[in-house]
Amino acid sequence: MSLDKKINVAIIGVGRIGSIHFKNLKSNDSVNIKYLCDIAADDSWKKKYEGYTVITDYEEVLSDSSVDAVLICTPTDLHPAMVSAAAKAGKNIFCEKPLGFDMNEILNSYEDVKKSNIIMGVGFNRRFDKNFYRIVEHRQLGNIGEPQVLKITSRDPEPPSIDYVKHSGGLFMDMMIHDFDMARFIPDHEITEVYATGANLIDPAIADAGDIDTAIVTLTYDNGMIGVIDNSRQAVYGYDQRIELFGSKGMAKANNVNDTTTEYYSSEDVQSDKPMFFFLQRYMDAYKSEIEQFISLVEGKEIGDRILGSYEDGIKAIKLAEAAAKSLRDKKPVKIEDL
Repeated sequence: MSLDKKINVAIIGVGRIGSIHFKNLKSNDSVNIKYLCDIAADDSWKKKYEGYTVITDYEEVLSDSSVDAVLICTPTDLHPAMVSAAAKAGKNIFCEKPLGFDMNEILNSYEDVKKSNIIMGVGFNRRFDKNFYRIVEHRQLGNIGEPQVLKITSRDPEPPSIDYVKHSGGLFMDMMIHDFDMARFIPDHEITEVYATGANLIDPAIADAGDIDTAIVTLTYDNGMIGVIDNSRQAVYGYDQRIELFGSKGMAKANNVNDTTTEYYSSEDVQSDKPMFFFLQRYMDAYKSEIEQFISLVEGKEIGDRILGSYEDGIKAIKLAEAAAKSLRDKKPVKIEDL
């Protein structure tokens, strides 16, 4: 693709995450936002998105030969069919996580992606967080040595609505899916076994909706290393996001990003600000970097190491989420190869 030609992009699903991508793409000089597509769009959207073409039918996007790439930011259960349709239409695809809920549907859409000559990216934005990626750089430089222990803490500041919980696919698929991806990405080793424990310690309504709100998952890797992920739907002090990689030569860890770096010292105590409260604050730069790399890949630019999650990465994260759910039900470890 000629580098002097703008990439025509359509965003399918302009809810919370679609709006974030819209704002980031607006500031990208390589992009022309050709369509904003959302089934809920009405006349009020014309004023809200003045200057942009707003439509409700994504098939209209796919039938337009001038569209180079689509961002799929719709509800999860719609992802496989939309990915398949976009791949068959020859559109480059960025799809938010997770790729779907039904593995057969996901694998069918994967075959359609493989048959087409397109760029496919999956929205694992935490790969682009500069703090977490610094751990990867230490590993690549050999500073960690052989990885031995990985610790991931991921806790939300408050639980989602019960209606959201009912349609989320469960904590492992909705929340921990990011951590499963990072659990592969940070050490660059594959997970062979998962053991999950979970509880309802925050809101009984979450249990009534068929989900848990607190979980710890232990991971075994192909090199023998051990990992642990802990999730909670409610950390009263803010959005708690930490990762640590320990190895034979050293350890690298990324702590929370606080509202400010200011600390107050007195004879009584030392005080610092709390962690950022909302994930859009915490990962604002990561979302921007993620979509910039996708656009660069569509343009055919040389970008060095690809960080953007692939369709295969998306499938592997879902397999780990399924293994965790099975382990919780069966109360025993689950080998990934047995799924």
